Amino acid sequence: MNDRPLSPPERIRSAVVLTHTHPAQTSGAVREAVAAAEAAGCVLYAPADELAKHRDSAAGVRPIDGLPGQPDLCIVLGGDGTILKVMRSYAHTEVPVFGFNFGTIGFLAAVERDELADGLARAFAGAFEVIQMPGLEATVGTEAPVALNDVTLVRRQHSRVAELAYRLGGKEVGHVRCDGLVAATPAGSTGYNLANSGPILAWGVKGYVVSFIAPHTLTARALVVAPHDVLSVTNAAGRDPVEIVLDGEPVGELASGAEMEVRFRDGVSRLAQLPGANFYRRIRDKFGRLAH
Repeated sequence: MNDRPLSPPERIRSAVVLTHTHPAQTSGAVREAVAAAEAAGCVLYAPADELAKHRDSAAGVRPIDGLPGQPDLCIVLGGDGTILKVMRSYAHTEVPVFGFNFGTIGFLAAVERDELADGLARAFAGAFEVIQMPGLEATVGTEAPVALNDVTLVRRQHSRVAELAYRLGGKEVGHVRCDGLVAATPAGSTGYNLANSGPILAWGVKGYVVSFIAPHTLTARALVVAPHDVLSVTNAAGRDPVEIVLDGEPVGELASGAEMEVRFRDGVSRLAQLPGANFYRRIRDKFGRLAH
């Protein structure tokens, strides 16, 4: 992630709105987004499935097929999973993703749902900052091989414990019996990696973290990896295949004796945040809330 926030577009003329899978929770918010966009002189677009999902509240929203080029902004009404999915779909573009938390934690969201009206006004006025989020690129045969949260190798249910050998920067580091391995970006370090007792990386840290799922050894420690060091993971010969998962989405498997690589990529996606947003305050507010 770049150290300094980027400026938003000078004017938000077009925006796409996307929501999570529970329309009853977001239809009212879609209606408010339509009104806020119209008041700001912004044309709102949505895919066909969103228009069908919010048929009674999306009047005035145009089909995305009629959008010439990329939108100036993408509005997401959902949780972290939905925001993450949209960020991946707009990876390697200049489209900022502005999230409203209609989920549980909302770590990636700029605004909570109870501040919807003010947040929409800020979004369509361009009163936000844009931060560039890094990703991890995996050598897998999928159309979108980049993860913004984490790349996970995990043994399948009912299969034997995995045996994974791993190298960093071309040097062998270890050979671990475990249920799997997680490589996480700073944004993803508060997810599966945190559940593995891996370290949290602040947004802005250049690099990623590698941690293990249920390691069967006392010596398998999580490692913070420099951004230029490539992670190479080999599934031991004679072992069952392990599943490859990008940001929670299974994309294939690492066969017995096969190897895959993971590389850090800077500036993959753009996330909108309100000016003055602070990572450490976010940690306290989001994760402290779950402790009560």
